[in-house]
Amino acid sequence: MRLRHRDGSTVHLGYCTNVHPAEDLAGILRQLDSYAVPVRERLGGDLLGLGLWLAAPVAAELAADETARRRLRTELTVRGLEVVTLNGFPYAAFQAPVVKGAVYQPDWTTAQRVTYTLNLARVLADLLPEDAARGSVSTLPLAWRTPWDTDRADAARRRLDELAAGLAAVERETGRPVRVGFEPEPGCVVETTRQAAMLLSGMDTTRLGVCLDLAHLACAWEEPAEALARLRAADLPVVKVQVSAALEAADPTAALEAADPTAALESADPGSAGQSGGDGEALRRWVEPRFLHQTRGPGCAHGDDPADPAYAADDLDAALDARLPGPWRVHYHVPLHAPPEPPLTATLPVLRAALTGLFAGETAGCDHLDVETYTWGVLPAARRPGTDAELAAGIAAELAFARDELAAIGLETPAGVRA
Repeated sequence: MRLRHRDGSTVHLGYCTNVHPAEDLAGILRQLDSYAVPVRERLGGDLLGLGLWLAAPVAAELAADETARRRLRTELTVRGLEVVTLNGFPYAAFQAPVVKGAVYQPDWTTAQRVTYTLNLARVLADLLPEDAARGSVSTLPLAWRTPWDTDRADAARRRLDELAAGLAAVERETGRPVRVGFEPEPGCVVETTRQAAMLLSGMDTTRLGVCLDLAHLACAWEEPAEALARLRAADLPVVKVQVSAALEAADPTAALEAADPTAALESADPGSAGQSGGDGEALRRWVEPRFLHQTRGPGCAHGDDPADPAYAADDLDAALDARLPGPWRVHYHVPLHAPPEPPLTATLPVLRAALTGLFAGETAGCDHLDVETYTWGVLPAARRPGTDAELAAGIAAELAFARDELAAIGLETPAGVRA
């Protein structure tokens, strides 16, 4: 859907299709009918934006076949769908039974990552609406943090130079600019906006910038206003925003300590013994085998290493086993419109503060927004959609939530358009 900022610019809002598993063109077209069209119809709009996820094999196929690209664009148009952004973070198999750390491969030290991303840019240039100012592709923040050394950092920098040159070639050939946004994520080389400012500054910022995922921002315990100011000071544009919320637990270890008689006796809080329920027990229901759910305490915002095991773990079950001191924020994208049951919460205050910082001013801070809740299929059983229709309804509700949040800041639906 399209919204209008007070500066007159169009702000595109859509949902990311990495929640769906298809990795070939036929499957992608089926998903448009199973999910995207019903989402648009539920919202009552003329046009729905999609942040398409194209796995590497289908991206290569489309990049090599102009006829196939034209077909895909036609199939989108006849369904009332448009694409201004692609998700290029997962390379393949993102909805496999087990993904975990495989999502970070291949990384930005490799030629495969450059080729994949440029294939996406070539595809997107032909999918863009005629009146779109530009396209965007989101990608991983260089690599997982280990192993990482000077040689790998130098290799990644060379790859980014190749990427910028390739994007310039795409624009020369098609007349359509496409930018790539590196997405800070817990556990990666670039986890925070501070690390982004340090490690990504000096790139060709006419073509490269940051994709700001608001759940990741929350997990880093960053203040949105400070984070946005830091990116501006480093001359790093926000190419894309993923409108997402993370899981939060105020006191994750109290219930676990109470459930363990030994831990209860050793607890510094004599009132903890005899408690039942609580954040720790509730969090156990969110442990699942597909995705990493990096967990962070507030210390990560102040220490030299945001992944320091004193306040960080690379998965939720590891955090529970280590009994990290709370509160916690967990890299688990939760549906925007349906926060988890108490005592757990969602990081919606961070989302609202970030959107305000981006859009409440005289100039829009970004023009591509995706709702990216890829975790619908691994939510606790009671919250998980059981049918295609239920998933479409949930996605539509999230988009309506995001639209309403943006409207509250002052963005409007253009005249004559049903958003």
